[in-house]
Amino acid sequence: MSEYDGKQFVGIDLHRSRSVIVRMTAEGERLDAVRIVNDPMRLMAEIGKAGEAPEVVLEATYGWYWAADVLAEAGAHVHLAHPLGIKGFTTRRVKNDVRDATDLADLLRMGRLPEAWIAPPAVRELRELVRYRCRLVGRRSGLKAGVHAVLAKQGLRLPVTDLFGVRGRVLLAQVPLEPVLRARVNSQCRLIDAFGFEIDTVTGLLLRRAAKDPGWTVIQQIPGIGPILAAVILAEIGDIGRFAGPRQLCSWAGLTPKHYESDRTVRRGHITKQGSRLLRWALVEAAQKIPASAGWLVATRDGIRDRRGKGIATVAVARRLCTLVYFGLRDGHIRALDPQTTTTGSPDSDPHPLVAWSWS
Repeated sequence: MSEYDGKQFVGIDLHRSRSVIVRMTAEGERLDAVRIVNDPMRLMAEIGKAGEAPEVVLEATYGWYWAADVLAEAGAHVHLAHPLGIKGFTTRRVKNDVRDATDLADLLRMGRLPEAWIAPPAVRELRELVRYRCRLVGRRSGLKAGVHAVLAKQGLRLPVTDLFGVRGRVLLAQVPLEPVLRARVNSQCRLIDAFGFEIDTVTGLLLRRAAKDPGWTVIQQIPGIGPILAAVILAEIGDIGRFAGPRQLCSWAGLTPKHYESDRTVRRGHITKQGSRLLRWALVEAAQKIPASAGWLVATRDGIRDRRGKGIATVAVARRLCTLVYFGLRDGHIRALDPQTTTTGSPDSDPHPLVAWSWS
């Protein structure tokens, strides 16, 4: 007898305003299909019809947090469908909300659902701070680029390395510009200051929240990773226990090469770039900031750069940093950074088999 016998399976095609809910038995018989207006109480009432602890699946789409929390509170076992795994829905001849919800329930019922991880509320809060700060920094960078564009239109180049530092601001205020361009630059400078204030505020909240996790301190021991990058990495990874090993984490970060194999044809390409974009950015950024004092990491980067080029070397070192992050979060310390620890040996005898891996 299956563990799901007697249980109901529920597929939810979630939209911003309305959603379709399809209930079916473990044998695949459809019991009901309803369309509801998105409301926590209405959703809870509909899930209540599925009996005790139903298996419920919804797609990782716009604004899914509230639905997952309501379903969990109602006692359902919630599953989150990975969008990349169900992209075949869009290629059907007939596509509608009922079919989508039915297919989700069918995949779950047959054990073929490609699932995404449902982050707990604490991780979601940290991610919100990290991603909001990233958006603020991006918009401030756009404003700074706008100021540089104005100077380029006038053929001006100021003799400073930081145009928005103290000396740069003095020179920027004195440079002769047409009235319209002067108004634009002044406006952009005020907005840059406003965004700077908001970034500092969010950064303070972010660091205080990240400091509660011991892993935040541990991964800052890795060369190139400071407080901000450590917070980004911690927020994006979440529970390190969901990864079987460092290679799975590197794959999830999109730092592993594409692989295509059919009969005797085998092709390996560039990295997949599928997964957390912010985690991949943080690791690549750290790889570029490794200080010269980190001898073995610098030697690895320089050696691969001489053979394969700078881009491949940076990604290779980013994968190695990702491995160090995995062991730091899993074990609470990083043996590879201990000068008294040797990193030779086989993967079976050494839990940190860095040398046994091929990174180039």
